[in-house]
Amino acid sequence: MALYWCTECIPLAVTALLPVILYPMMGIMEASEVCIQYLKDSNMLFIGGLLVAIAVEHWNLHKRIALKVLLIVGVKPSLLMIGFMSTTAFLSMWISNTASTAMMLPIANAVLQQLSDTEARSEEREMMEGVDNHAIEMNEHVEMNGKLKGNTGEDYTKDLKEFKENNVTSSPGSDPAEVRDRSPEHEQRRLKREERYLKLSKGMSLCVCYAASIGGTATLTGTTPNVILMGQMNELFPGNGGIINFASWFGFAFPNMLLMLILSWLWLQIIFLGFNLKKSFGCGSNNASDREAYQVIKDEYKALGPMSFAEGCVLFNFTLLVLLWFTREPGFIPGWATVLFNQEKTYVTDGTVAIFMSTLFFCIPSKIPICSGRSRDDAPAEAPTPLLTWDVVHEKFPWNILLLLGGGFALAHGSEKSGLSSWMGEILVPLESIPPFAISIVLCLLVAMFTECSSNTATTTLFLPILASMSTAINIHPLYVMFPCTISASLAFMLPVATPPNAIAFSYGNLKVIDMAKTGFILNFVGVITINIAINTWGVAMFNLNTIPSWINGTATP
Repeated sequence: MALYWCTECIPLAVTALLPVILYPMMGIMEASEVCIQYLKDSNMLFIGGLLVAIAVEHWNLHKRIALKVLLIVGVKPSLLMIGFMSTTAFLSMWISNTASTAMMLPIANAVLQQLSDTEARSEEREMMEGVDNHAIEMNEHVEMNGKLKGNTGEDYTKDLKEFKENNVTSSPGSDPAEVRDRSPEHEQRRLKREERYLKLSKGMSLCVCYAASIGGTATLTGTTPNVILMGQMNELFPGNGGIINFASWFGFAFPNMLLMLILSWLWLQIIFLGFNLKKSFGCGSNNASDREAYQVIKDEYKALGPMSFAEGCVLFNFTLLVLLWFTREPGFIPGWATVLFNQEKTYVTDGTVAIFMSTLFFCIPSKIPICSGRSRDDAPAEAPTPLLTWDVVHEKFPWNILLLLGGGFALAHGSEKSGLSSWMGEILVPLESIPPFAISIVLCLLVAMFTECSSNTATTTLFLPILASMSTAINIHPLYVMFPCTISASLAFMLPVATPPNAIAFSYGNLKVIDMAKTGFILNFVGVITINIAINTWGVAMFNLNTIPSWINGTATP
């Protein structure tokens, strides 16, 4: 399965179905036991989270949020990059990384094009003003010479026309903004401007796709590897007491995401914009170019119109879902699920909440119902469509990822049942002499390199059972290596084929592979260092990583 997932000789989802065929035939597990692994609580959380994301995308709520943030941030190059990165990262916390990238890149390109065109027109006006000033001097010169030589007015007009033709040229049918001065000075300014905006375009494209990958690490449902970690922990260590839930994940990963986002912005700023604070941030200047680019964003926002009833309902449901997730089991106080349902067992999980709230999208109408029951032409009024229909879900839902999740859980369960996990643990015992922080860094770098050539979902599925066996064998907390490696699987920054957001950016931003490779190479190291700082500071405090938990050997927590 590892070989098939890496080479993609058959679809990833089809490879994930191999345990259903091979485990029963090899006498490892019964078919009924294998099939149960394909639709567990973690899968339900994934389904519920994706249904909410589909509703947000279907009613264009994500675009309204994005444009509003950009209107607040402004259009100075550095501020614009911060605005696009923060907005994309926020959206990727809740909807797919691919969808957030595909939505933000056209907006970024439109704003940059407007900035470039406005600056070109400004240069053209300056050039023409210089020509006109020169023409006045020429007028006086020609007029004086004409009087001395006895030339007629026609000769004067002809001389002036020849002067302008010799100094300004334009291609047939070109706009005034496309007029080019033949002087080396103006040609050099034009080339510098085009080079600057090409670099800026590359930087904006990369900042959006990188922010999408980074933002997805902040929430449990932000990207598939996060859900895989929770599922593998519950599968391999069933007595862990729900150590990974929405609140605990957010508490650890959100500060780490912010730190990675800031460091990524600094690196992109240095590479593509330079670190001239006065020029990048504007220091209070507000020229015509900025105003026109700002107007582009403003027009896009106005085109959305006022918020509809459907958008309001989706926003309310989305906000309520996040609140329920956070307060279900916050950790420092008993959550509502503990008080109402989970006194003896964990009956209600994050998956329960996700499915409950996503089900409401199929019940709530997209328009306020007409109470009279009659339309204007006196015909029976049709019931408004719900916020989500199954046709929309069927079209947009990534069913292959659901099978991929299940295949990973089946693979982990089979490794445990067959004794493969124990055998691998014994092989890895010599690693006990290496400091845990060194093991974590090396494994994170290995995963970050592996995920450049393989799906992050497949990478996480392959590595986590091995890491769980290793942690048990060398007596360290499983989360100490599993958590950093899971986030490292999202650090696919170097190649266009590494992740869909990278591929989208590659097609939009005039990028070359070397541009992405040299920028992403450093960001991979930045991400690994950031994650390991996080796990060794507030991660240790949150999950008590300095002690070996009682559930590591299969016993439940007290």
